[in-house]
Amino acid sequence: MSHQVKMLFALGVLVLAAAEPYSAQQLPAASIGQPPRSAWPTYNGDYSGRRFSPLTQINASNVSKLEKVWTYHPSNAGVAGLGGFAGWIKSTPLEVNGVLYFSIPDNVWAVDARTGHELWHYKYPPSKATHIGSRGVAMWGDWLYFESPDCNLISLNAKDGTVRWQKQIADPKLEYFCTMSPLVVRNHLVVGVGGDSLDNPGYLESRDPETGDAQWHWNVEPKPGEPGSETWPDIESMSHGGGMTWMTGTYDPELNLIYWGTGNPNPVHASAARKGDNLWTCSIVALNPDTGKMAWYYQVSPHDTHDWDAVQTPVLFDAPFQGKPRKLVAQGSRNGYFFLLDRATGEHLLTAPFIEPNWSLGLNAKGQPIPDPKKEPSRDGTLVAPSSNGATNWFPPTFDPQSGLFYLNASQNWSIFYLTAEGKAEGFAGRDDFLNFAGTLEAIDYQTGAVRWKHDIGGVVAGLLSTAGGLVFDGDTSGNLIAVDPATGATLWHANIGQNLTNGPITFELDGRQFLVFGTTNALVAFALPKP
Repeated sequence: MSHQVKMLFALGVLVLAAAEPYSAQQLPAASIGQPPRSAWPTYNGDYSGRRFSPLTQINASNVSKLEKVWTYHPSNAGVAGLGGFAGWIKSTPLEVNGVLYFSIPDNVWAVDARTGHELWHYKYPPSKATHIGSRGVAMWGDWLYFESPDCNLISLNAKDGTVRWQKQIADPKLEYFCTMSPLVVRNHLVVGVGGDSLDNPGYLESRDPETGDAQWHWNVEPKPGEPGSETWPDIESMSHGGGMTWMTGTYDPELNLIYWGTGNPNPVHASAARKGDNLWTCSIVALNPDTGKMAWYYQVSPHDTHDWDAVQTPVLFDAPFQGKPRKLVAQGSRNGYFFLLDRATGEHLLTAPFIEPNWSLGLNAKGQPIPDPKKEPSRDGTLVAPSSNGATNWFPPTFDPQSGLFYLNASQNWSIFYLTAEGKAEGFAGRDDFLNFAGTLEAIDYQTGAVRWKHDIGGVVAGLLSTAGGLVFDGDTSGNLIAVDPATGATLWHANIGQNLTNGPITFELDGRQFLVFGTTNALVAFALPKP
């Protein structure tokens, strides 16, 4: 080999060595903390949970020109055997470097974001665990992470879907099931669990994204002698208190706190054996992501008896409140109330109903609804609003900093709650009959709690997206994708796609073109403006 050839070879090796760290890092960690533009790298687009995009190419003046550019139907091998809504695309897709990643129970796909062409499909071995849905995957560098229905955390190579490792995060024999999209915070992968049947405790865990090993574990119920244990009558009730953590939380890098909603206490309807507020169930909690230590909490439904978990997204934004700049966290909760807190301290700022709940006697000094004893489940049945489905549920809300409004899909609904067991009952220990009414897209003034406007959508099936182009996107139960004016709720555009939206839409810019992508009962669909 000549001296010149040797020099060129050595130079080539150096160039490849320098390029490798960059090419191997498909998703730089810092991008998750940025407003989503060319990527949608995490469940809510960024850490804030606002689901607000700064993109303006699609806007109020041209939204009527949107056209469908592709439709992708997941591989039949993936949806076979998944009956009912288990096979719906409840996953919010991630988009990174022109590739979309999404899931349904037992399955993950990678799809070309430009064309809708399938790049790869991973199928997890079927299990007998509850297959209620999959909210999506998380990404860290070159790796994807998702929770299987039987509560294994799976790490996949984002390039080809091959398995890197698998670690169990809960025991399905105890009837835990897992659905959420994990949250990546630096070198932490925060995961949660679901389950109601056997009254097991809910918890959060941080896992090492390199190995899957546990870094910390935080139980929703305290241990005897710890703060909060005085809100339970005994060790047994604390040990079986529920409080599942099955939806993705949010994160403030400046305060270094993650914010999570916790589920309802168990037994669900029969509460005689768990007298007290039952902390930390039905709460918004702030935890240090490095240690799992709780900084503060706020309980939105003390001693819940109606299955109103508080796992709805804690949305973070900085804005004035009563003339003072504040770091805020807001939640439209399943119990029918909107809550606004200072996210640095947990100080309560505002509580207001966004439907007409009939279960409360008013608010206490902490802004918590005071349960009406007459609205407890009974043997003869008790009519309560909202229903156990909630005034809202897992469907993602959005906050538009331009309008200053918080948007969510809501329903004025009712249930007749029956009590079928008492004392040391397990599971639900009751039942309820639904009396659901039409759903509405609502705009809430965060400073007053007033509902500025409502837009009828027929029923609640989809999540939301707002953009700097002056648009809020939603779906109705007639199979329409709709865009409304953020200030008035007036319809600006709609397209009938023949199926209901089943997740929150996302948007991103690719090759200078803004795409709008969403999932339906059996397809992933993309819209964009016509090419010039």
